[in-house]
Amino acid sequence: MAAISINVSTLKPLGDRVFVKVSESEEKTAGGILLPDSAKEKPQIGEVVAVGEGKRNDDGSRSAVDVKVGDKVLYSKYAGTDIKFSGDDYVLLSEKDILATVA
Repeated sequence: MAAISINVSTLKPLGDRVFVKVSESEEKTAGGILLPDSAKEKPQIGEVVAVGEGKRNDDGSRSAVDVKVGDKVLYSKYAGTDIKFSGDDYVLLSEKDILATVA
């Protein structure tokens, strides 16, 4: 069996899926208390790294995805599939799981 070299730049999501690099979680509370790993919340903001071609319509055409590479997005807390590449956290989401873009 041949080995496959997977790289974030060569990854292309299918359909209306979006590949997002997860932002780092907060290390401290607003009051300055350091949080242990077990108490940190899963981040819900990330940067779009790759975008699929869009959802296929009934007539065979594609609906373009509303976000583009480089956009910062807010997504649902338990959405998507968590993926780890070379120490960085990513999530593969469906476009419907993206709630908003962050300016």
